[in-house]
Amino acid sequence: MDSIKRYFGFEAAGTNLRTEVLAGLTTFLTMAYIIFVNPAILGDAGMPKDAVFVATCIVAALASLIMGLYANYPIALAPGMGLNAYFAYTVVKGMGFTWQAALGAVFISGCLFMIVTLFRVREVIVNGIPHSIRIAITGGIGLFLAIISLKSAGVVVGNPATLVTLGDLHNPHVILAVIGFFAIVTLDYLRVRGAILIGIVGVTVLSFFFGGNQFHGIVSAPPSIAPTLFQLDIRGALSGGVLNVILVFFLVELFDATGTLMGVANRAGLLVEGKMFRLNRALLADSTAILAGSMLGTSSTTAYIESASGVQAGGRTGVTAITVAVLFLAALFFAPLAGVVPGYATAPALLYVSCLMLREMLDLPWDDATEVVPAALTALLMPFTYSIANGVAFGFISYAGLKLLTGQARKVKLVVWIIAAIFLFRYFYLGSE
Repeated sequence: MDSIKRYFGFEAAGTNLRTEVLAGLTTFLTMAYIIFVNPAILGDAGMPKDAVFVATCIVAALASLIMGLYANYPIALAPGMGLNAYFAYTVVKGMGFTWQAALGAVFISGCLFMIVTLFRVREVIVNGIPHSIRIAITGGIGLFLAIISLKSAGVVVGNPATLVTLGDLHNPHVILAVIGFFAIVTLDYLRVRGAILIGIVGVTVLSFFFGGNQFHGIVSAPPSIAPTLFQLDIRGALSGGVLNVILVFFLVELFDATGTLMGVANRAGLLVEGKMFRLNRALLADSTAILAGSMLGTSSTTAYIESASGVQAGGRTGVTAITVAVLFLAALFFAPLAGVVPGYATAPALLYVSCLMLREMLDLPWDDATEVVPAALTALLMPFTYSIANGVAFGFISYAGLKLLTGQARKVKLVVWIIAAIFLFRYFYLGSE
């Protein structure tokens, strides 16, 4: 036990094993939906759903384990939402490529990812992010979490005239989510340990009585992964047209994961002078995960913003991520039990975390429009385009553009100009996909 405490730095982080395990359980419950959503989305691309389910659990466990053991950060990883939709609906169904070729594109983008990580190019990029954009990434992720949670709770629904509108407040799911939200806030204010987890479990229990939730058993044998294992088609991925796809995968993976890592680490107080000490280790964790995922049979793996819920529950070290890894492996056998927790039970936790993350915006230099406007665009574009990467992109482009127009070009680091130019190329040449 003492060796574990020393290795993960419990004393320096002000934490303990119980807190870390509870934080890991909290993070897992808020992101366990990916176990069921990812196979459904990739299944629309013609991939065998059962095999994708197994691949999702294994790669999430592998990636989170590496993040916890090697990088010692409380950040969990799994196949990314948005990237899986791009994989299925744009690359396969829209552009007509096979899912095997799409996996090949993910593999190649992962190789590029690994190269820029090993040569510390990605670390230079992260450390070159302006302070105002760095703050805005945290706030933007908060807004992103908010729209995800409100949608999951049924408080916000789609509307063809106004894009979004208020949901049915008489729906039992919405009422249970509201109850869960106020319970979490109250318990956390009263310093009750595991407040978020208590809220999630409480709503889940109530869902059996008032939400129509049903119990489907506890244990089931995992299906075979053979239909997707090593089925990637690298030659097909190198054919004409998929090169653009590879670049988009690479750019989104780069800034989606990087933005999430910085945002969650900042929320956990793990940044020292705006930097992550073990950043390159964290970057290697998600680089490895992308390569592993493409070989196992799933779309790109990335750091999960839901890790912020575990951080709020007290997670500060890699033990949180290791706990998530163990639970993902257990989910292979306990899929019916994992599926019992409804989306409206985890939504209140994410909404509360999003509220807390918005306070980071107070540190912006509000008297300097060339700093505040790019930061605001970074934060606003994340929820409004449903993409962390788009928010980061518009932040960089506007930051470089406004500094140039106001005669402050010399204050901008070279890496900012390069990133802004790459994003401009992406949007004008490749389009928004």
